[in-house]
Amino acid sequence: MKKRYERPSAYIEEFTPNEYVAACGDSGKVYKFECDAPRGTLYYYKYGRDYKAKKLGSYHPCQAKHEASTDDDFYDGFVDYNWNKKEDKGEAVIVWRGPWNNNGHATTKLNMKEWETAKS
Repeated sequence: MKKRYERPSAYIEEFTPNEYVAACGDSGKVYKFECDAPRGTLYYYKYGRDYKAKKLGSYHPCQAKHEASTDDDFYDGFVDYNWNKKEDKGEAVIVWRGPWNNNGHATTKLNMKEWETAKS
């Protein structure tokens, strides 16, 4: 039996999704917090509280309401008000190093779950 030649043909089908899944987590979300810790020497725990705190230097609050990406790094830290080079009761802060990780901003609001958030 001989086979007949059939001309190749292409069909175009349009894909229409019927479900959408967000795979980007908190991308595009920002924390809103105020740089409100009192003046002093700013330290932060870059690798966690089990390691020695790293000194950032002299700190004074800028009182600005910052918007920082939830993807940015935030660190536990302290502002040394009495210049004894160790964390004392009431000196704890959360440290944000800024958008380029080269600055020091600190807030006394320690529970980040309570911070205001928004879409960027």
